Amino acid sequence: MASLKTQAIHTALSGNWQKAIEINKVLIKQDPQDIDALNRLAFALSTMGKTKDARLTYKKVLKIDSLNPLALRNLKKLGDGKLSVSPIFTSQIKNTFIEEQGKTKVVELVNVAQPFVINNLRTGQLLELVVKRSKIFILTEEKKYIGVLPDNIGKRLIKFTKAGNKYEAYVKSSFEKHVIIFIKEVKRAAKLKDQPSFVSSLDKSLSFEKDFEKKFKDQDGSFEDE
Repeated sequence: MASLKTQAIHTALSGNWQKAIEINKVLIKQDPQDIDALNRLAFALSTMGKTKDARLTYKKVLKIDSLNPLALRNLKKLGDGKLSVSPIFTSQIKNTFIEEQGKTKVVELVNVAQPFVINNLRTGQLLELVVKRSKIFILTEEKKYIGVLPDNIGKRLIKFTKAGNKYEAYVKSSFEKHVIIFIKEVKRAAKLKDQPSFVSSLDKSLSFEKDFEKKFKDQDGSFEDE
């Protein structure tokens, strides 16, 4: 069974903020000086719109470590009103992340940006997918680099995009050195009408790649890399 710390991180990455709050409270009860758990708890509280409790928790961090950069930065954001989440916005986020089989996928990025960039991401934030060098890079709308899609997913979506599909991506959760995004198909090309963008297993994905290349290759007989 995974440790409580691992569970706390995974629940945050999956966007299960209520569960993250519960687990981190247990960790803090075991060790009131656990700065990482306090920061995770404060972030989860702020994401749930519990701004007052989040502020108090960050202040507990600063009593232990007065120069803790994460607590200082996020406490400032809470003071500026930049880190609080309204109930209406929370509802909108839930609607954004409605899953549809074959049309949506939750993905953890690889080669992610520096922590100061990741820490500024917000759940529900719209991202850009940019194809370059046979990979799909994920950027903010301000063109800041966030990370890269894993190759097995990126190469697949490049081929689907070239065939006419369109996709949107949103930040689902971000914490420490992890960024989880939600990708959804917003337009399916006519020639791909019976082909799902995402499949449930790698084996099916690899098998489908062969079928795709055979059925939807370019007129010159090959896919061009960016």
